[in-house]
Amino acid sequence: MENKHIGWIRVLLLIIPYFFIVGGFQLIGAWVAGIQIDPPNVVKSSGQQLITSSFNLLGNFLLLWIFMRFVDKEKFVSLGFHIKNRGKEIVGGIVLGAFIMGFAYVTLLLLSEIEFVKLTFSIRELFISILIFLIVAIVEEVLLRGYVLRNFMISFNKYIALILSSAIFALLHGFNPNISWFSMVVLFLAGLLLGISYVYTKNLWFPIALHFSWNFFQTHFGFNVSGLDMYSIIETQIVENNLLNGGAFGFEGSIFSVIAEIGGIIAIGYYFAKKVSVIPTPDTNA
Repeated sequence: MENKHIGWIRVLLLIIPYFFIVGGFQLIGAWVAGIQIDPPNVVKSSGQQLITSSFNLLGNFLLLWIFMRFVDKEKFVSLGFHIKNRGKEIVGGIVLGAFIMGFAYVTLLLLSEIEFVKLTFSIRELFISILIFLIVAIVEEVLLRGYVLRNFMISFNKYIALILSSAIFALLHGFNPNISWFSMVVLFLAGLLLGISYVYTKNLWFPIALHFSWNFFQTHFGFNVSGLDMYSIIETQIVENNLLNGGAFGFEGSIFSVIAEIGGIIAIGYYFAKKVSVIPTPDTNA
């Protein structure tokens, strides 16, 4: 029988190698992108963001491959990459994120909380934003759900594991621009929203799709994403920063985000709990 403590121990063991391996790749990515390290300067272009994000992806994948190979002693794909019969979940995640952000945009417009400014369309910037948000979704879901939540479920009740991994997810965003205690709560709920399906399926494709769609449509409807201002097709102006529109942090700092996330947690949890009760074990064929 597997030692129940081994799950949280593996997560603790991940911390120091994370700083060396992922941090090393991030430094290389910054150098390749031409970002000055000492004294530091901010990322100046979407191209630089894409380069640094790509190196972050490589660092995380290398770290997790090492841990899965030599610590967990399982295949990398066991993190949750089995894709057979997951097409509907991928489409569902994308549609859900688009619907929430579209509904939020229209609602805040009708309430006069935000104002439309103009359309700014660039095929290059749109393509880069797709890649950036896809990389961000993959990295965060593989690390936080695929490895951390997966191992926490060995040591704890699955719902306690979900709460702990969601708290870590929120804390990792704790240094984002314009962060507040309220947006930290919203990020915690976002962790629950993204992780609830994994609790039942141990598969990453739905949370990756939802995470990507949430961020992608959030930015292109003119909101900041977790406090970060990026290229958007629709440029939006906030009338006055408050908890209805999320202020400078973006929709994730809004009361409407809390409502959407709680509703999503309940609906997604119910759907996947019912689905797993019909099909007891997740598909193991890639």
